[in-house]
Amino acid sequence: MITDPTRQRALRGHTPARPTPRAASSADHLAMLARRLTPRDRWICRMLWEHRVLTSHQITALAFPSFRSGRQRLRELHGWGVVDRFRPLVATGTAPMHYVLAPAGATVLAAENGVDVKDFGYRHERAFGIAHSLRLAHTVGVNEWFTALVDRARHPLPGEDVALTAWWSETRCARHFGDMVKPDGYGRWRADDRQVEWFLEYDLGTESLPKVAGKITGYAALAQATGITTPLLVWLLTAQREANARKLIHRVWLDLDTPGQVPIATAAADLLDPQAIRPSPADEVWLPLNTAGSTRRSLSGLCDAWPHVRPPTATDSDVAPLSALTLPPPPMPPPPASSGPEQAQRSR
Repeated sequence: MITDPTRQRALRGHTPARPTPRAASSADHLAMLARRLTPRDRWICRMLWEHRVLTSHQITALAFPSFRSGRQRLRELHGWGVVDRFRPLVATGTAPMHYVLAPAGATVLAAENGVDVKDFGYRHERAFGIAHSLRLAHTVGVNEWFTALVDRARHPLPGEDVALTAWWSETRCARHFGDMVKPDGYGRWRADDRQVEWFLEYDLGTESLPKVAGKITGYAALAQATGITTPLLVWLLTAQREANARKLIHRVWLDLDTPGQVPIATAAADLLDPQAIRPSPADEVWLPLNTAGSTRRSLSGLCDAWPHVRPPTATDSDVAPLSALTLPPPPMPPPPASSGPEQAQRSR
């Protein structure tokens, strides 16, 4: 033992090597994935392609019954080269694992859409580049905002029927509306027989408030050009910043030719109830710009504040395809597979 000690690596169990990008697109590897990937796995790939990066906690809240089952499945997908991951440095504590689409996952999505990976537009280094982007915190924050809505819909209150029916990424919004505005996201929420849609401006406090307020003119131009009145939700971190922002936003809003074409509501993250089991933007934290008083409304309750706004009727399929993935993935995950014990085991 003294002259020939056991190496530490010899005490470890065998860890199978991840496939190289070339091996990940091979016929043998794709054949293996064809029998192992569930509809939920493919949905996760589409979500990562649409929204660029999701944390382990977000993916679990979106699609799994527990963090343990989600972590186990993500470990398998990572081992197969379907997803990639990184952990950013934080000042205190440990950041959750962040996941992006890997070459094997991109190859599967490209095959589903009948295109080559090159035509699909995927590049591994670009997908991983989000790890060093100065907008990483903003992108993760926006995705957390929408994830909270999905988690809320997956665990409704007794007798409640709610769902997030649309979730567009910043990139998709830029392709459709980028010549006038660049929203941080677009969404639609249904609560019983009520529906509301919106553009989201997610503020982390890195922009000056006059710049945030100045974006209102772009949304007014978009409403004028399209003839569609779409509410704008402005999410800020603190109630104090919200109060300051509302003064500037209200000033710009009143100067518009037709302010009613741009319904606006604001909310702050610190207004969420920390004791709630699943606090989300669906809660009563929204304060419309055009109403007097300080009565906060729920997301669906904003319909009462804007009776002139017609409920959304268009679906994602009504939008002309502009990319290889013509439609955004549905925000709600597919139901767990139940075709046999092997599928049921993988779905847990």
